[in-house]
Amino acid sequence: MRFLALLLFCFSASLQAQERNLDFYLRAALEKAPAFRDLRNQAALNRQDSLLLRASLRPQVTAGSAANFAPTYKGFGYDPALSNGGFFNALVSVNQPVFVPKQNLADQYQALAVQNQSLQNNARLTEQDIRRSIGAQYITAYGTTQQLAFNREALELLRREDVVLKRLTEQNIYRQTDYLTFLATIHQQETTIRKLEIQYQDEFATLNYLSGLTDTTAVTLPAPDFQLPPLLTAENTIFYRQYALDSLQIRANDQLIDIPYRPTVSVFGDAGFNSSLQSQGWKNIGFSVGIGATILLYDGDQSRLRHQKTALLENTRLGYRDFFLQQYQQEIAQTRQQLAALDQLDASVYTQLETVRALIEANGRLLRTGDTRVVDYLMAIGNQLNARNQLTLNQINRLQILNQLHFRNAPN
Repeated sequence: MRFLALLLFCFSASLQAQERNLDFYLRAALEKAPAFRDLRNQAALNRQDSLLLRASLRPQVTAGSAANFAPTYKGFGYDPALSNGGFFNALVSVNQPVFVPKQNLADQYQALAVQNQSLQNNARLTEQDIRRSIGAQYITAYGTTQQLAFNREALELLRREDVVLKRLTEQNIYRQTDYLTFLATIHQQETTIRKLEIQYQDEFATLNYLSGLTDTTAVTLPAPDFQLPPLLTAENTIFYRQYALDSLQIRANDQLIDIPYRPTVSVFGDAGFNSSLQSQGWKNIGFSVGIGATILLYDGDQSRLRHQKTALLENTRLGYRDFFLQQYQQEIAQTRQQLAALDQLDASVYTQLETVRALIEANGRLLRTGDTRVVDYLMAIGNQLNARNQLTLNQINRLQILNQLHFRNAPN
């Protein structure tokens, strides 16, 4: 008894290990998705841009050396007054901005901050898209397992009745053609099950492919737990947030246009050896300092044209945003209608299924006594298969709708 209990425990543990639910495939897909690595790298690049901006405000130190020789011969050659006969220098130069308008830095940091928020939102949008695609494929594969289940039940029912019908045919209660018709129905049901098994293998392989998994071992797919999510207003979803971030990005880029038109001041200097080598070159060690200021006075009206371009981008964004708001409301209304219609259809099919089950039981009893036609019994089983298939389709449609709702109703 202890050995049997241990064997049953190991068998149960093996079945549980093979069962993989929707969360398992979602975790696998999110861990392996290259899009997240790309977004992480983009976020790292954005942080580097922020550091580069800070580094540009620090002293810029350069070192350089140059040598030049301009010989003359019998009066031929460069004018010594211009070339000095040549020169040599070895200098270390320093350039330090001392006045950069605070608004310049504020605008640049704001642009980087908005870009970082957009990357974060893109990561969430990517996650939602992965969840939707994995969920849709999981539901499709799960639906096929449900079809397999009730078709196998129907086959078992037919095989049980086959024993009775074969004996009654041997007793000449039923004709040989009736039994052959029944036997052909069994073979047809076996073919249907085999087709569904092949279909499930393909759908399961696709689920593994989308999840980045290579294990092809057949597993049990439990029913996905999809509940009706709270229906958010469009403004509270991450999809609308993207339009808001796009607006901030356009505004930040518009402010960056004005940066070159603001004055800047910097100091510079160098130290080292700089000589024409004409006389006492060893004394030409020294330094120099200076100050420079820049302000762009006119650039052919490029500033106004660039601001016009950003205004057009904002106008385009508003068009897409308004279209999204309209679509969102229509999609929510349509979803409610679809769910209500499926509920009504389920109620009708359940009523039909109860009648069909009673008919199958009655025909099954009459079949054993030879008081019903085989065709009537097979027709009742066919009606049951159609009803259960319709219920499965309704369930899958409902789950797909809920999956889409979870995708659309992600909070910002």
